[in-house]
Amino acid sequence: MIARVCTLSFSVAWLCIASIVSAQGFAGLGTGSDGFALPDPDKTFTFPLDHGPHPEFRIEWWYVTATLTGADGQEYGVQWTLFRSALSPEAGTGWQTPQLWMGHAALTSARSHRYAEKLARGGIGQAGVSAAPFEAWIDDWALRSVADAGDPLDAIELHARGADFHYDLSLNADGPLVLQGEQGFSVKSPTGEASHYYSQPFYRVSGTLTLPEGAVAVTGQAWLDREWSSQPLAADQDGWDWLSLQFDDGTRLMGFGLRDGSGTHFTSATWISAEGAATAYGDGALTLEPLEVAEVAGRRVPVRWRVALPARGVTIETTPLNPQAWMGTAFAYWEGPIRFEGSHSGRGYLEMTGYQ
Repeated sequence: MIARVCTLSFSVAWLCIASIVSAQGFAGLGTGSDGFALPDPDKTFTFPLDHGPHPEFRIEWWYVTATLTGADGQEYGVQWTLFRSALSPEAGTGWQTPQLWMGHAALTSARSHRYAEKLARGGIGQAGVSAAPFEAWIDDWALRSVADAGDPLDAIELHARGADFHYDLSLNADGPLVLQGEQGFSVKSPTGEASHYYSQPFYRVSGTLTLPEGAVAVTGQAWLDREWSSQPLAADQDGWDWLSLQFDDGTRLMGFGLRDGSGTHFTSATWISAEGAATAYGDGALTLEPLEVAEVAGRRVPVRWRVALPARGVTIETTPLNPQAWMGTAFAYWEGPIRFEGSHSGRGYLEMTGYQ
């Protein structure tokens, strides 16, 4: 019934999704998936086809985060995300399509956190993704392949603009795509909820950030995540804490913990060698311990963490570049660049959802 009512108009559709969110947790991702496709542990990924959309699934995203250093000597972080959400598994064209799109862009420094949001209905050309040639866009924001050969994601350009910032970045991969979990099947709960999930964690970045003070040339590293599912959370999970870590020695680590009502984490991690070999670790191998809680947008949010993966001798403590990196978007969350020290050092990104 909700899906049929939500097809009436663009604005009503987003209001309906907002009501589902408030009633059933972040993005409604722990609600039933009747009629939608479910992730298959035996799936074989096909590229570049899987860089494109999977409309038979309910939720999907193309997600880029970058840790950057400016010619001014300052550190910055950039986020660019395109979300696809389906109101129903039924097909439709034009304004009758059940596909909704949402874009988030952010630019973070030690002194400021700027963000912007765009909403679009699918089927009318305002937003979408094509696999070949690869391009993901919403209005004038774009993530676009410029690769001459190889995988389309080997070389991409990234553009976004907010009211008081914009950025234009070039990303070039120095390593392969990485399948997260068990060959891209990423389990999220003890009851088996899962997603299809892969990453490109090896980007070198160069480009320009434009702030009210002027333009800043930057270089650094970036990480792209691709994920799709129809019910990636269990009904009793209300948020997650996710990290992408780029160690100074060239290795990478992806890790997340999904919280249930008691605050207990269901965890997963992937250790990625400097050459791109991935080793998956299931629930319990990674531990996440909050070390400091800050008041952020009227919420109490853990902004410093102790992260441990004993199987790899990792025990680190993270520090945010800006503790107030709150995304006050339709579905609010914390997202920002971090540094970490301990057994390993480096930079990365932290995302935290479901903090009320």
